Amino acid sequence: MDLDPVPLSALQHWQYCPRQCGLIHLEQVFDENVHTLRGQAEHAKTDQPGVETAKGVRVERALPLWHDALGLIGKADVVEFWRGGQPYPVEYKHGSRHKAADIAACDDIQLAAQAMCLEAMTGKTVNEGAIFYASSKRRRVVEITPLLRSQVVQTAQAIRQMFATTCLPPPLAAEQAAKRCKACSLLERCQPQAANAALVAARVALFDPDA
Repeated sequence: MDLDPVPLSALQHWQYCPRQCGLIHLEQVFDENVHTLRGQAEHAKTDQPGVETAKGVRVERALPLWHDALGLIGKADVVEFWRGGQPYPVEYKHGSRHKAADIAACDDIQLAAQAMCLEAMTGKTVNEGAIFYASSKRRRVVEITPLLRSQVVQTAQAIRQMFATTCLPPPLAAEQAAKRCKACSLLERCQPQAANAALVAARVALFDPDA
């Protein structure tokens, strides 16, 4: 069955904030801030396709990836091909490896999706990859667990449902918003407080028309 393709980057965006994912991938809008500009600068090298060999490991940058059965498409920042052609994805991210666990999990799902694409493309099992954080210049090894694989499938389905309904997800709940919205370049466009107030007003009107 043909599936509308879901970009690999959309998985990370959805995990961070479904509304952010909708603004970027559904409404096709994007604004810059200091965090996105730093990320672009740090991706300057990995965004340029190329192949090199170091210590017997073939390193491919900006490698196109896809998974027909799951309808995923995108590219990997770096894939190292070890002895026997074993692929090892490495995703580059801005910031330090000592991120909060819930924020780091957003990066992990994107890496897991890359691993699953590589498995479909090469026929080799990929049980591990790494996130390279530019600020600390350190890797964090990520095990591609069954739970991560399940999250990839479920998240791709949720994004595809959003595409099908063309319905922009609501803002994050207040507790999550306090941690994530401040750093988001789409904060002014999203207006989460105003959007949440409108949702509350709509619910009140629905259940109490005289309010």
